[in-house]
Amino acid sequence: MINRVVIFVIDSVGVGALPDAGDFGDVGANTLGNIVKKEGKINLSNLRRLGLGNIDDISGIEAIDYPLGAFGKSLEVSHGKDTTTGHWEIAGLHLTKPFNTYPNGFPKEVMEEFEKRIGKKTLGNKPASGTVIIEELGEEHMKTGYPIVYTSADSVFQIAAHEEIISLEELYEICKVAREIMMGDQAVARVIARPFIGEVGKFTRTSNRRDFSLNPSEETILDIAKNYGLDVIAVGKIEDIFNGQGITEAVHTKDNMAGIDETINYLQKNNKGIIFTNLVDFDSKYGHRRDAKGYKDALEEMDARIPELLENLREDDIIIITADHGNDPTFKGTDHTREYIPIIIYGDKVNSNVNLGTRKSFADIAATISDILGIPSTGKGESFKNQIIG
Repeated sequence: MINRVVIFVIDSVGVGALPDAGDFGDVGANTLGNIVKKEGKINLSNLRRLGLGNIDDISGIEAIDYPLGAFGKSLEVSHGKDTTTGHWEIAGLHLTKPFNTYPNGFPKEVMEEFEKRIGKKTLGNKPASGTVIIEELGEEHMKTGYPIVYTSADSVFQIAAHEEIISLEELYEICKVAREIMMGDQAVARVIARPFIGEVGKFTRTSNRRDFSLNPSEETILDIAKNYGLDVIAVGKIEDIFNGQGITEAVHTKDNMAGIDETINYLQKNNKGIIFTNLVDFDSKYGHRRDAKGYKDALEEMDARIPELLENLREDDIIIITADHGNDPTFKGTDHTREYIPIIIYGDKVNSNVNLGTRKSFADIAATISDILGIPSTGKGESFKNQIIG
């Protein structure tokens, strides 16, 4: 019997463009494959042992003869390529309508209402890279005290502020105001606090980011597990992505290594249910910044700690290693890419060398977890429990 499942999301590590990538301008995107193509051979020996290189049509990673885990990849049903859409589908939701995006900035009436309610003017109001816009407008922000508002190809309302100009507490309150405004017809998936520090020309974003999400539109596997008395532990930005819904305990982390540390910490405790971890650095520090070498190095750093994760699994645990979308650092622009996600499953009770092929929905993960834990499903996705256990 399996009593605990770890969902371990390597944020944005896509493994090839989806069939509908053309609808998103992403034909040719392949986060993992293109990193290897650009930067040369990558050492992901521990993920390879589990089956990463045996995933159908994966590029850049060599297969081995007898992987220790089960492996596959998945299509995405929901119409999007953002964090919220991906995680919600992993948790058993299908979004038939994409979230609003604002390629020309936010409407005048939205910004007027926002400025009125926070008592300040704003800067920016356009799509931009977060690091670029604080270099562009950071000095003016420090002189005026006006927060910097920007968006991206994702459904986000982002607010950047220097921690010495607008305190974290005030920034979070400002974000809560934006969250109240960006609802209904104007709803965005996330309002994001983007604090930074430093001097002009030397600004750096801090780990005090906070995401203010919509509540999931329907019940997720997290809600169901919680309602059945199980622990649902969120590590990293998971609590923000689900706006706390379905979560019983949460810890925010400053970087990937802290995310792994906290996952191990919870593995060593007496809990039962779901541990849901997100390692965001791949996406935020390397994908969006189009830093292929940094992305490669971070992947190798994470892979080196996989044995430590596995050593802390109990006999009645399994771990599902996956992603939520792509963010190819060799691709055009600075935005996410519409890609397959990898699925790798390991545990004492998991059958080795099982090829799950191409799954039809990320929600197959949620359906499988429901099946394994003996709780109702969300009705989305198809369980692969019988292929990996028994």
